[in-house]
Amino acid sequence: MADRPELRAGDHDRDRIAEQLRDAAGDGRIDLDELTDRLDRVYAARTLNELDTVVADLVVPAAQVPVKPLELHTRGGRLRQVGQWTVPARISARAGRWGTVVIDFTQADCPHSEVRIDLEVTSWFGDIVVVVPRDWWVRDDGLRRRLLGAVFNRPPSPPSRAPVLVRLTGTVRTGDVWVKYR
Repeated sequence: MADRPELRAGDHDRDRIAEQLRDAAGDGRIDLDELTDRLDRVYAARTLNELDTVVADLVVPAAQVPVKPLELHTRGGRLRQVGQWTVPARISARAGRWGTVVIDFTQADCPHSEVRIDLEVTSWFGDIVVVVPRDWWVRDDGLRRRLLGAVFNRPPSPPSRAPVLVRLTGTVRTGDVWVKYR
């Protein structure tokens, strides 16, 4: 917005900034009195620059902006997320008929203390393999097992304070989920 700060602000611009302020109040970053004061400034603002100054101390750095979940879905064949990559807070993994999804965190950069993998295995021959560093902890108590679905998760020992917790949620109807600690 600040590319042309002298530009006049429109109703859409004011509404967008007002929504940011309401979100900040909902998160507890500002109280209701401050919200009221800032909203008054928003609706009195004439330029984009004036709007920017109202939320300048509330702008979330780009590294903290929520990212769309990584989607790893296959009906057949092998799909792999390996090597050096940045881990989002949420991952969606689905393995269908003859499909295998491999998610390898051993060389990944993980800026989160908790990562959630929503998974679904729907075929006898479908597998999801999660490979984590030895000091991470993978919890599978959020998984629903149906029919002949199986989950193999045997950590070397539950760490007292794991740097990253990977939480598995979803359904394993048939097929397997394998967790490997490297």
